[in-house]
Amino acid sequence: MNVNPESQGGSKDTLLWGLVFIILAAVVAGNWAVGEYFKEVHTLVRVLGVVVAIAIAGVLALQTTKGKATLAFARESRLEVRKVVWPTRQEAIQTTLIVLAVTAVMGLLLFVLDGALVWLVNLITGV
Repeated sequence: MNVNPESQGGSKDTLLWGLVFIILAAVVAGNWAVGEYFKEVHTLVRVLGVVVAIAIAGVLALQTTKGKATLAFARESRLEVRKVVWPTRQEAIQTTLIVLAVTAVMGLLLFVLDGALVWLVNLITGV
């Protein structure tokens, strides 16, 4: 019997995800409550509190099986981006001009075709 390794997180993952969601809910509720009832609290303090709480939630999320898989995926993606051969400025400009020219030609062809079809329908129906 094959077991999906992503589903083997267990109770530790469930507990960590629960803490992550509790922290994020507390951030939303706390920021609303501070904004409504404690308007004298400086905005910078509120922002720093939100950033710190989200960072803590992120660290907890990275300790789970899904979090570790996401981090591994991000590292592998970064390696793949390094392998990409990016076009030079001249190649990018030339390709853009070709796309614009083809788009203009196709637009003109569709305009002419539409006009011809409207003329043909008017000729047939007499409208």
